[in-house]
Amino acid sequence: MTERYDAIVVGAGHNGLVCAALLAKAGRRVLVFEASERVGGAAVTREFADGYLVSPVAHLLYQLQPEVRRELGLKLHPASDDIATIALGDDGRHVRLHGRDVDGVSANDAERYARFRRRMTRFAGLMRGWLVRPPPRLGTRDRDDLVALARLAFGVRRLGRKEMREFLRLIGTNVHDEVTERFDSRLLKGAVCLDAVLGTQLGPRSPGTIMSYLYRLAGNDGRTALPRGGIGTVTARLAQAARAAGATIHTGRPIERIVVDNGRVVGVETADGEQFPSYTVISNADPKRTVMKLVGAQHFETAFVRRIHHFRSKGNAAKLHLALDGLPAFDGLGRSDLVNRIVIAGDEHRVERAFNPAKYGEYSPEPVVEMTLPSVSDETLAPAGHHVLSAVVQFAPYGLRGGWTDEARRAFFDVALGTIAKYAPGIERQVVASELLTPADIETQFGITGGHWHHGELALDQFLFTRPVSGSAQYAMPLDGLFLCGAGAHPGGGVSGAPGRNAARSILKREKAR
Repeated sequence: MTERYDAIVVGAGHNGLVCAALLAKAGRRVLVFEASERVGGAAVTREFADGYLVSPVAHLLYQLQPEVRRELGLKLHPASDDIATIALGDDGRHVRLHGRDVDGVSANDAERYARFRRRMTRFAGLMRGWLVRPPPRLGTRDRDDLVALARLAFGVRRLGRKEMREFLRLIGTNVHDEVTERFDSRLLKGAVCLDAVLGTQLGPRSPGTIMSYLYRLAGNDGRTALPRGGIGTVTARLAQAARAAGATIHTGRPIERIVVDNGRVVGVETADGEQFPSYTVISNADPKRTVMKLVGAQHFETAFVRRIHHFRSKGNAAKLHLALDGLPAFDGLGRSDLVNRIVIAGDEHRVERAFNPAKYGEYSPEPVVEMTLPSVSDETLAPAGHHVLSAVVQFAPYGLRGGWTDEARRAFFDVALGTIAKYAPGIERQVVASELLTPADIETQFGITGGHWHHGELALDQFLFTRPVSGSAQYAMPLDGLFLCGAGAHPGGGVSGAPGRNAARSILKREKAR
């Protein structure tokens, strides 16, 4: 046994590092354990082939909250700070979206999209105010919770009567109907639908996809960046901030269990059997892994365990990485275009068709794709003259019928590469090496139950007051001394730092109230 710590954080993913840094800045003695040999969790940069580096899960930065940057003094140097989205057309005529501007559509569609984006940005700004603070509890007489509820209601009222009604109408609706009503351009409708369902178990017709679209916008004012050196540079800076504040970080030391004594968390035990006592343990792991494996279901009430068991957390997105011996030639795009985010979505119907097989445990034979070529703007990621392509490929269900066998993986790889090759002829001959990460691989490599990058589905019944489940929406679990700080807690996934920041603030507030 060693000296007791004020707080131990399990997992040095970006949220764990944010939480540790803020607790250490507040004067707490903090220890962080990370199972892998490097910090970052799923937000790392690593070599997948000799000389080729990639961000294996999250590869774009669009949600890091300004409060996190400011409070930790983060100074990031992106390779590209505000990239556009290019929606590829089958005929080489593409649509480019950048903020409220869109090119490649009619004047009417451009005007309608500007109005749509202006409204969605305003609604996302309202939502952002919810994301950067712990959600209030419902059915309580606690003054702070009542004030927080009143603040939520006041924020909606400030929209004005017309916009308030529109917000309340839209929040539970589907994106398919919204884009069909507003736009004529097939590619514009497809691009908006893709943004609303990326990384989810949802299709454009699924209720709540307007909410998931707003969540995507509620970060950096909708701006998308490619960090120089990959996403791993962001978590490396967070680790520097945590250490500078006084936190100690151990890598290569997986936690075997969170130790409970007499109904209270008292520390952790590493895989090599050493125990570290602590007054507080904060898990950056997903809720299911935290409750069922690290702590053990026997330490919680049956009803709570049942809710955690039913928490939907099966991933539906694969990552494809290609090492290329040259720059691929996309029809209708020049080299300067390739610094941007490129999507293959078609129209709203194609995105829905891509989703349909996943309902029955099958991968899409015609997937939708989000891809980047980060080496175009960041030469450190590939050998001279060579490039890397990083793509999110949907839909690829975690629970694939028959399992992700070698045969199934090869077949889906061929489908994914073939989909890209339709727009970049000859890219197959440029592939030097490749890597395909299915949700099952993401689960194995990064310890995320179900391989879902949000640690759990982002849906109306798993959002805000009920994330991950009722009874644990304010980061404190129903076990004294145990907290969550990862993407399975409010508000959800994406490299935002919001769950980590909110968890730290909740812990400090509870300490002050004692």
